[in-house]
Amino acid sequence: MLPAMVFRQGPHHGASTLEHVLGVGGSSFVNCLNRYAAATGFIRISFLDIKQRRNWDVARLRLYADAKKHSLHLRTLQGRDILQGVIDKQRAEFIERKNFLVDDIREARHKVQERVREKIVEIREERENIMTIPNMLTISRAILSPYIGYVIAQGDFTFGMSLLAIAGVSDLLDGQIARRWPSQATKAGSFLDPMADKLLMGSLVISLCYTDLMPIWLAGIIVFRDVFLLAAGFVIRYISLPPPKTFSRYFDATHVTAQLEPTLLSKINTGVQLATIGLSLGAPIWNYLDHPALHGLWYLTGLTTAATALSYVMNRHNTFKIIQKKT
Repeated sequence: MLPAMVFRQGPHHGASTLEHVLGVGGSSFVNCLNRYAAATGFIRISFLDIKQRRNWDVARLRLYADAKKHSLHLRTLQGRDILQGVIDKQRAEFIERKNFLVDDIREARHKVQERVREKIVEIREERENIMTIPNMLTISRAILSPYIGYVIAQGDFTFGMSLLAIAGVSDLLDGQIARRWPSQATKAGSFLDPMADKLLMGSLVISLCYTDLMPIWLAGIIVFRDVFLLAAGFVIRYISLPPPKTFSRYFDATHVTAQLEPTLLSKINTGVQLATIGLSLGAPIWNYLDHPALHGLWYLTGLTTAATALSYVMNRHNTFKIIQKKT
């Protein structure tokens, strides 16, 4: 605010001068100026002395007061402009920060959406359709295996031989179909097929040992090897399963995490075991029990079985492959 002004009446000749100029008393004139100063925004006028400006007329005083009023108005406008500038600057900074936060939130949401889509793609890639013809044949063979063992244990060797032939044909067919039609081949089948073979072998050797058609030491070697491989398969499944390692995901067959790579020696051993089991089962049917060739085949089977077990231990890094996620 501008300095206040007060009109003061002169001590002696000020009143006579004002009376001479305006025809009114000095006291009345000063009061008039003060009322005018109050009406125009000046509460007091302290720097105007009637002695110094006693020759001013009312018009000049009005011009002076108007100039002061105009100066105050200009400074008020200037202050308002400065304040408006500060407000505009703060608003611009706020809008800039808001836009930055909005962009950051949008970017974060976009990253989350991309990550979710990647996870969905990974889950879809990890899962596969296991309802294929080779897998159905494999599962059927696994279900049939305990029944074949039961038939042999009951002494019905001829019917047991027929069921064994059916199981062998199913084993042959699932491999041929998987190799001929790649769409039918699954990573789960690489585990299901050997597991079904182990179940079939275990059922047969236990039933043959029960009926004295196979020595107990050979049955023990075969069963021990198959149990060892089954346990190794469960361990590999647990190691290869990505977090979270839940019970439902562990036994979800469509969620494939590893692929078994059978060795040449294991394939040879499977053929030798099948031949041994078939010939041992056929011994009471075709009457060649305790034949030396059959005994020699038993020793050969025990040797190849032990060799394959050691090969899986010594060459374990090449017998199975953990399926890595794509990055």
